[in-house]
This record gives sequence, C-alpha cells and structure tokens, in this order.
Amino acid sequence: MARRMPFRIGADVSCSDGACGQVSRIIVDPDAQEVTQLVVGQKHRNDSRRLVPVDLVDATTGQVRLGCTLAEFQALQPAQETEVVPDLDPTGHQHSQPPGMTVLPMSPAAWLSPAAWRDDRRRGRPQAPQQVTVASVPSGQVDIRRELAVCATDGEVGQVQGLVVEPGGHHVTHVLLQEGHRWGGKEVAVPIGAVTKIGTLLIHLSLTKHQVKHLPSVDIAHPAR
Repeated sequence: MARRMPFRIGADVSCSDGACGQVSRIIVDPDAQEVTQLVVGQKHRNDSRRLVPVDLVDATTGQVRLGCTLAEFQALQPAQETEVVPDLDPTGHQHSQPPGMTVLPMSPAAWLSPAAWRDDRRRGRPQAPQQVTVASVPSGQVDIRRELAVCATDGEVGQVQGLVVEPGGHHVTHVLLQEGHRWGGKEVAVPIGAVTKIGTLLIHLSLTKHQVKHLPSVDIAHPAR
C-alpha cells in the first residue's frame, strides 16, 4: 500500500536542483475532500510564492519534493499579486471583491483607525489608492493556512498544522491539528470522517472537545521517523 503524504504548513520544499521555499497554504476542494495545489515560496517574499499542482508533489518520504526544476517552479502561476484598489475602507475590505479571491491589506494607510479615516474624509483629504495583496483561490475551493481554527461541536479546539493525503487521488485522510494551547497542547491527526465542513474561516468537526483531547498523539506528519 502506498505511504500517505503529509503536507505540513511551514514545511521546507525543494525542487530537483535546489530549495524553493516553504509550504504557506494548501488549496483544497472541500466537496471532494482532495488537495489540488500547494502554495510554495520564500517565507517573507510574497512575490516568490507559486501555485504548485499537487501532481508535481512527492511527500511520501516525509520531505516535500517537487518534480520540477527551480526554473520550472518560477514559471508556475504566482499565488498572489499586488493590485491598486481605489475604494478600500480602513478595515481592508473592498466594496466589490472578485469571486474566488482573498484580499489582504498591505498599505500602511489601511492600518489607520476607522475614526482617523473618517476624520480625514470629513476634512476633505483625498483618499489615495490602496495597495492590496490578492491571493488567488480557484472558484469553489478553499485555502488551508496555519491560523485556520478547528471547531469541535462545543467550541474551538485548536489550529490546523497541515493535512495528510493518499498519494494516488490526493484524497485527504487526516487533518493535522495542534490541540489546546500552542506551547502546552499536543499534535493529533483527526480522521477526515470526523470533519463535517471545511470553510474559509473554520474547519468543523463532529467530535467534542473531550473526544479530540483524548485522541492519541500521532507522528503521522513525519512517516520517515
């Protein structure tokens, strides 16, 4: 039987001829419960990140390796772009947001408090166009990132650390979860059968906090050990 592949957020990634960055997000088809792409690039360089089709990925040894060269990796579709948005409120929301796109404010002007922003408008100060980073997510799919919360039936239980998939069809078999407090909790692998919904803000489980707490600690993210 083929070994399952762990996709850990933050894992180092290499091409056939050198390192290319880390996994920052995992793109999932929530209906099929399958991984379709990884977002890979340098940690502090948004412009380096690329959408990597999961067919290029091999993580069966516990290390994430891509079946392409660094030059071929750079030619893949960028995972996000910087755009100028003229109509952006101080909370970082556009009045019209393209479907399938997540908007993250990047301009210091967007960090003004709502009160200061309204005061500028009352005084007639011109509102400069805002720069935002637009993260591409295919329509109907969601991106799994480290800050994504996991909720049991009776409340939040932890944060996502990654996913485990079957190599053949890339079907998700487990959600890697940091249960409890970051420095005092443990990592567990929640079977995908216990996941009732994968959303853009939350992953919902059919388990209670008590049931999650008593899942055994699993090193499924490091199968080579």
